Amino acid sequence: MYTLYSMQRSGNSYKVRLALALLNAPYHAIEIDILRGESRTPDFLAKNPSGQVPLLEVAEGRYLAESNAILWYVCGGTPLAPESRVERAEALQWMFFEQHALEPNIGAAYFWLSLVKGGRDLQTHALEDWMERGYAALQVMENHLKTHQYFAAGQLTVADIALYGYTHVADRCDYDLATFPAIRAWLRRVEQTPGFVSMDWSPEAEIDDPARLAAGA
Repeated sequence: MYTLYSMQRSGNSYKVRLALALLNAPYHAIEIDILRGESRTPDFLAKNPSGQVPLLEVAEGRYLAESNAILWYVCGGTPLAPESRVERAEALQWMFFEQHALEPNIGAAYFWLSLVKGGRDLQTHALEDWMERGYAALQVMENHLKTHQYFAAGQLTVADIALYGYTHVADRCDYDLATFPAIRAWLRRVEQTPGFVSMDWSPEAEIDDPARLAAGA
């Protein structure tokens, strides 16, 4: 069983938790609060020298970092990873797009505006650039989704999971999705997928749910 080091409110961490939930893959979650410096301890840095989450222990003492690399690992050989060569490349194309166009802008705005107390004042100088580049990334996604239900292979794939992580919280950090109807429809499609879980969900919360225990679940 995997051990996943993640932060509940991190979009990058959520992407991995969502993929594991969609695959119904068991894992043990360990919460790492990067705002409290928990990813900078000697013990954690020995596992991941970059000091970032998510981090997945795939075998004893063997760790994978970088959210999209982890996604590709856990989704490989499942319906979430396209089989054909070109469709795999298309999925990777959108995952690279997510990391260079979406996450550095919408992800950064979400972190500083939604998670860090006083973050807006600390990052006033950067906010305008984040908004401009973030909206440009959303427009690229909108244009694709005007003629496609999903981002690769005509079905939900690892590419959609990667892009969903921060797109679904864009409205929490000043982005207005009102002019992106195709994106809004796509978000709803992802959320209607069997096995979908929200960012707030955790495997321990489900296990500890008294109602589920009483029902013998």
